[in-house]
Amino acid sequence: MARKGRVVVMGAGPAGMATALSIAQTEHDVIMLERYPAARPAGNILNLWPPPIKALRLMGVDTVDLGAPCQSEFRSASGRVRAVVHLPQDVIDQYGGGFIGMLRPQLYSRMLASIPEGILRTNTQVTSFDQDESGVRLDLADGSTLEADLLVGADGIDSLVRRTLWGDAPKREHNLHIIGGFTFDDTLDVPTGRCVVSHTRTIQGSWTSIRHEGRAGFQWWVLGAFDSSKEFAGDLQATATKMAEGFASPLPQLVAATDPGSLQRWPIRDRPPLEKWSKGRATLVGDAAHPTSPYAAYGAGMSIEDGFFLGRRVAGVDISDAGALTAALEKYEAPRRAHTAFQVDIAYKLGKIFHHIPAPVRPIRDLFFDHSPFLQKMIGDGTPGEILKQLDEIDDAEREFQSRRGASTSA
Repeated sequence: MARKGRVVVMGAGPAGMATALSIAQTEHDVIMLERYPAARPAGNILNLWPPPIKALRLMGVDTVDLGAPCQSEFRSASGRVRAVVHLPQDVIDQYGGGFIGMLRPQLYSRMLASIPEGILRTNTQVTSFDQDESGVRLDLADGSTLEADLLVGADGIDSLVRRTLWGDAPKREHNLHIIGGFTFDDTLDVPTGRCVVSHTRTIQGSWTSIRHEGRAGFQWWVLGAFDSSKEFAGDLQATATKMAEGFASPLPQLVAATDPGSLQRWPIRDRPPLEKWSKGRATLVGDAAHPTSPYAAYGAGMSIEDGFFLGRRVAGVDISDAGALTAALEKYEAPRRAHTAFQVDIAYKLGKIFHHIPAPVRPIRDLFFDHSPFLQKMIGDGTPGEILKQLDEIDDAEREFQSRRGASTSA
């Protein structure tokens, strides 16, 4: 397709790479800027639902043996099943599982391998930008400038693009932290093909099967309250071991089998949803738009979907035309705002319910979860509906995109 405009993407995480991949399939030129010497994962463990897997495939990413298919369950710490996510079998068959467990570096390597040569520019930091109806001008740390028709902020929770468009605001602290790790110890007697999310009265302890570069293993995480005003000074292995106490096998065994070098800790914080993502010739994707708690289990997945949808919405649009670009960006962000705001809100509330309610209420909460269908209805039955809705929206966007490509080829 004939080239019509230039898109600059700030940030080379999953959101930025997905945006670059999707736009590279359109008639527009795309440049992805990464301030570090290489695009590097900012974490270790990861899970993806079928919609981002579908989007990755459509953008040309190799998803064969990308991760381990898992059946997702919520349980009590003792192992009592509280909710099971049942996706249709045809979805499980088509996308390699209901919930796919992997390590983040493998996702990065697969996405980077699909990005056409010349798109990624590393060691390139944007210090500021301004825009008018005719275009966007970016000021770089080396003193040079770069011009674009569209600027996409894929620059994370501390996004320069978001701050410039909508002003600065403090992050929302959840006063929670998570420690996660992985192991390929094949002497462990652990069931495969599962994602088990469990809770004591104060801690979440979870584990899933993973596939990484052809190897089978397991990842795990423990999540609990931590005062965000304090610095963490503990030992990761010892802290994780303590947090995993009281959980049914195999979680304590997985923690014990994990090499200290395969551990990572991060505090949990997000930002309340924005009423708008786009302003003029700039918009947001991924954590720049909707940073969310791991309780959503959808952060990277939503980022990938954002990039996919943005590329499809600007395809066939003359993005040098300010009015046409504004319409395309609204078509991109309106459904994404609603979907991502829902996920951010649910994740925030789950963190409160499981970790911050008063101690006298916790036994009542757990009795309610163990002996009522609440979690099954909210998570077990609600999640498949959201997954199927996203798959349908991806199908609709792809049909429109292919129709535009066909019309352009015929012309």
